[in-house]
Formats: sequence, C-alpha cells, structure tokens
Amino acid sequence: MKKILMTGNEAIAEGAIQAGCTFYAGYPITPQNELIAYMAAHLQDRGGIFIQAESEIAAINMVYGAAACGVRVMTSSSSPGISLKQEGISYIAGSQLPAVIVNIMRGGPGLGNICPAQSDYFQATRGGGHGDYYCIVLAPASVQESFDLMRTAFELADKYRNPVMILGDGMLGQMMEPILAKGEGHMAYGNHKPYAISHKPKPWALTGCKGRKPNIVRSLYMAEGDLEKSNLKLQKKYKAIQAKEERWEEILVNDAEVVLVAYGSMARIAKAAVKSLRSKGKKIGLIRPITLWPFPNKIFWRLAVNGKRLTFLVIEMSYGQMIEDVRLALEGKAQVEFLGRSGGGIPTEEEIINKVREFADNNLTNSRTRELK
Repeated sequence: MKKILMTGNEAIAEGAIQAGCTFYAGYPITPQNELIAYMAAHLQDRGGIFIQAESEIAAINMVYGAAACGVRVMTSSSSPGISLKQEGISYIAGSQLPAVIVNIMRGGPGLGNICPAQSDYFQATRGGGHGDYYCIVLAPASVQESFDLMRTAFELADKYRNPVMILGDGMLGQMMEPILAKGEGHMAYGNHKPYAISHKPKPWALTGCKGRKPNIVRSLYMAEGDLEKSNLKLQKKYKAIQAKEERWEEILVNDAEVVLVAYGSMARIAKAAVKSLRSKGKKIGLIRPITLWPFPNKIFWRLAVNGKRLTFLVIEMSYGQMIEDVRLALEGKAQVEFLGRSGGGIPTEEEIINKVREFADNNLTNSRTRELK
C-alpha cells in the first residue's frame, strides 16, 4: 500500500470519514482550519453532511442533535472554540450520546496566540463543562496515529455512548508526514466511495417511532431523585471505562532510573532525549499516555511498587497539568519532577537532558550528604 503525504489535520479528517463519520459541523479557527477545509471538500462527496455553522456554540448543538439520531458525528476546533462548546459537550455527556470532538490546542489563556500548546489538559480531562462527567480523551503523537485513532474514537464513543475527544496541538495539526491511509479512502485510492462501516443497532436513537415506543434523549431531570439516579449510571460507566480502556506506550522503562512522561507532540521530543541519554549510558525510559482520560494509572503503579527508587520527569507544553495525574497515580511512592513551557514555548531536547542531569546531580549530592551523616 502506498503512502500519502498529509498534515495532521487532514489525517484526522480522512480518518474520521473512513471511520464512518457522516455528519460534521464546525467553525473555522487556527490552527485546525485544514481539518474543516478537508471536511468541506470531501465529506459531502462521500455520503456525508458538512455544515459550517455560524458559531462554535451552534456547531456543537448541531452535533448534539445529529448524535441523537444515531449517526457518527464530529466537530473540531481549537482552544477558545472548545471553551465555547463546553455547555453542549456537557449536554451530550448527560444525554449519553456518542460524538467525537477534536481540539487542536493553541496558546492561552484568552485569545493567546496560534502557536502549539498543551494547556487545555485540565479542560479535556476534567470534563470541561458543568456537572459530574468525563470525556474519553485520546492524544495522538504522529500524523499516522492521528489517522488511526479516529476509528478508535468513534468505536469508543459508540461502545460507551459518550463523547470522545482527540487532544492534539498546533504542531501536530500542521506538520506533514507520509502515512498509510487504510481502507477505501478518497485520498488513498482516488475514488469517492464511503468506507464500509457495520453499525450495531442503536435502539435508543431518534429514528421515528412507528412500531415501537418513542425514544427520549435528554439531560434534564426535574423529578426528585431522578438526576442522582442518572448520575449514578454515569459513574458506573466511567468506572468501566477506567478499568478497560487505559492506553499508553512505554519505552525502556524496565531498567530505567529516570522515567520521562510526555504526551502528544511533546513525547516525540522526549523520545529523542531518551535516545541521546541512553547513548551516554544513562538509564532513561519514557511513558507516553495515549488515553489522558482514563489516565494510564496501571503502568505508573506497576513501576512504583517494584521496590526500585525511581524519578519521574513530567514534560508538558503547559505550566503543570498532567503532572497532577502522575502524582495521583504514584501516590507518593516516587519522586516527581517537572519541566514545562507554554504560550507557544516548547521544551527542547537539550532542556530535557539538562533537567535530567540537574536533578540527578542533586540526588547524588543528597545521597552523599546522608552517607556522611
């Protein structure tokens, strides 16, 4: 199979179409405009519906309505646009509807800039809107993975009837890489046939109620106790997701004394630092979370309880958000250090290496001090 050259944004769009997305509503914002442009150019020709809404708020509510009909639906935006969508995302979660939301993050807060950042981590992994809910959050680290994870996103959304968010950044969205676009994709095969997706029946969907009882999709529960019952059902579902859907990549962690932790584009730079430090005899590994929610606690706990003294260095294009989940996963059983920049600043391979050396030297000095005492 031949490879094709695509941006991350285009790969996400093509991956969505091949995964069976038949409805997209969005509103332009940099740095994800290639995604909406690709959908505008290709979705309708391949059996779907594309709408450029009048605003981000309109787009997410269109997605809400289409999701209630049982079709595979999607929207995308960048940081401030995702902020505007939060009420609608909460409605989708509360109504237990499947939908895929893509956030190609930019710098903030406020309008910030259009440079890459990872400072929407809290917004994505803590629900983002009002109420007790979670989105499943997937973080690709390459253009190929951006394409591949779209099928995973739609499958998880349908399986759990829950919103799924793809969390990338401006660097990932804009970079171009050759990828294998599997399936009957327009770009891969030069035809306009939609990719064949077999859907299980969705008895909850609003498809017309002739011959059956009417379905009701709602997140409003006014009778005493009803909303609590609904919330308890959601919590049961979230526990099942946490038990079954943690995903991560681990590199050279079994003998590591220092484990880097990074996701998305930042993990690519961290991998280069691991390679460089290993070449110098340093025992360095990497954990790359792929699901940011549910966070991959299992791998951290496995390393933390093996009786070996470890240091984890969390590296983010933010001033410290994922680090909270790392600390929670470790429960105080390992040292946790941090390196982060934001507002368009990206930690470099050299900065990572220097940080590792810095706290390694500090640990050695402290160890010698204890020996002298």
